[in-house]
Amino acid sequence: MDPLEQLLSERACERLILDFVHRLDLCEPASVAELFTEDGRWEWPPPGDGRRSEGREALRAYFGARPADKLSRRIMSNIRVTVTSPETAEATSYFTTYRVEGWTGGMVPAGPPVQVGHYEDTFRRVDGRWLLASRTLHLPFGGPTPRVDN
Repeated sequence: MDPLEQLLSERACERLILDFVHRLDLCEPASVAELFTEDGRWEWPPPGDGRRSEGREALRAYFGARPADKLSRRIMSNIRVTVTSPETAEATSYFTTYRVEGWTGGMVPAGPPVQVGHYEDTFRRVDGRWLLASRTLHLPFGGPTPRVDN
């Protein structure tokens, strides 16, 4: 790949990483399924809880089941994309999640993050568009989600 093509591919993959959390936090969570390939996979392997969703319909159902009273904001950082071929790439990105349950609107008191971890992603270019092929969650720091009464 020429340097410009590589740079554009890296940026497209970075944008997918950011679009994923934007859709979870501020849009329709089920719509993250559209950022994956048809056979895309999201998983949290052991020592996580072993959750795994594969295929767009399963991903749409999984992320769409998020309760309406769960408010979250994720901060993404340290995004490192490596283009491995003209059609594939890999990335590691770090995240911090602030989240509460029981939210009915308005502002809630700030608290500590409930998760700090990283994602390992693979990407494939399909019909000229970069998509997530797999996303694996690694969570070394996590705790219960607090509940608010507002």
